[in-house]
Amino acid sequence: MKSQHACKTVLLLLGCYLLVGTLDSRQSERHLGADEKPTSANSKPAREAPRQVYMRVKRDEQGKPLALQTSIVSFVSSRGRKRAVNVDLIGAVHVGDQAYYEGLNKKFQDYEVVLYELVAPEGTRIPKGGRQGGGGAIGGIQNGMKSLLDLSHQLNHIDYTVKNLVHADMSPEEFSKAMEDRGESWLQMYFRTIGYSMATQAGKSGGTSDASLLLALFSRDRTRQMKIILAGQFEEQEGMIGALEGPDGSAIITARNGKCFEVLEKQIQDGRKRIAVFYGAGHLHDMEQRLVRDFKLKRSEESWVDAWSLAPAK
Repeated sequence: MKSQHACKTVLLLLGCYLLVGTLDSRQSERHLGADEKPTSANSKPAREAPRQVYMRVKRDEQGKPLALQTSIVSFVSSRGRKRAVNVDLIGAVHVGDQAYYEGLNKKFQDYEVVLYELVAPEGTRIPKGGRQGGGGAIGGIQNGMKSLLDLSHQLNHIDYTVKNLVHADMSPEEFSKAMEDRGESWLQMYFRTIGYSMATQAGKSGGTSDASLLLALFSRDRTRQMKIILAGQFEEQEGMIGALEGPDGSAIITARNGKCFEVLEKQIQDGRKRIAVFYGAGHLHDMEQRLVRDFKLKRSEESWVDAWSLAPAK
């Protein structure tokens, strides 16, 4: 049982890190030129409504997995908003199929501005072709997952050099201070993950086991089988994100979302009307609540894009 908890905890951590952020502590190559402000980096999380689904596993009629999908959720102005504006929340998974990122690059051309996440100095742009993942522990995990699952890294295939992509995240110093102000640490998040894993296993049967992982690792179709196991864990990520945040939110979700939405409000004040926010799928529940509560927008429609192919090779 203990080994199964450890196995599940590792998978949940890997999945969570793929959903919540890309960090880069290195210096940037290029900086951008640098009213109501309803949100801030220190504002508390919004938890008024049930969580929506921003990532799912698409299955065929027999229940076999076909793809891991991320959502694009559109929000439009409601009567309480002074300026007409459309905002799309585009969920990201930070390692995925190359075709997934190529499709997003084309999608981004539809917007006046796309706000993107990256814990890095203000205004950072990643050079075309990118880097080998983000810095620090999260970047290392994401790079390891990229190799294990035969996927591509977001930083290598999203074109951050186009003019309408705008950095909208904390600097490493701001992020460290936000964690310090909340009394948070990576070790604390790890133990919260263990607690969540044990709690969700209580009274449950089945689930991911050491045996299924070993079978996947030694399968002739190892890469696909590992992707299917990890994709299945994403169904539990909403609860996992809540466990990481705690009652007053977290630096990795709540504080970074507040920083992003300060940039969003500035873009709206500058007259932008067609805006996208491109952030890890784990951020989108809190972002949706902020858009409805603070920006007076309403959910309009959603669409789905394939991030990982899970179907057998033809």
